[in-house]
Amino acid sequence: MKIIKFSQEGKITFYSSFIVGTLLLLGFVFSGNSGLMVIGFYYVLIAAVINLLVFFHELIVFLSNVSDNKAHGNSAILLLLNVPVVLLYISFVFNMIPFYS
Repeated sequence: MKIIKFSQEGKITFYSSFIVGTLLLLGFVFSGNSGLMVIGFYYVLIAAVINLLVFFHELIVFLSNVSDNKAHGNSAILLLLNVPVVLLYISFVFNMIPFYS
């Protein structure tokens, strides 16, 4: 079995975005605090910009020398996995808003 390698920047960005977003969502779900929803909204905007910047950096490094920089290509794909997670979390929050109103 071959081990998939990722760049350090891509891994850190992916995991930090995922963990902080999940903690904000869980905090909102269990507390019902609308302040956490507002913080989560701004967090999603900031995290999207940061993830896009890191994604394009990883993609450019990967495309500059495909054979030597496969870890950067893997990291670019890893960062794209945050997109469906964010969409799932947003739909979950929007479906929960009537319960907290």
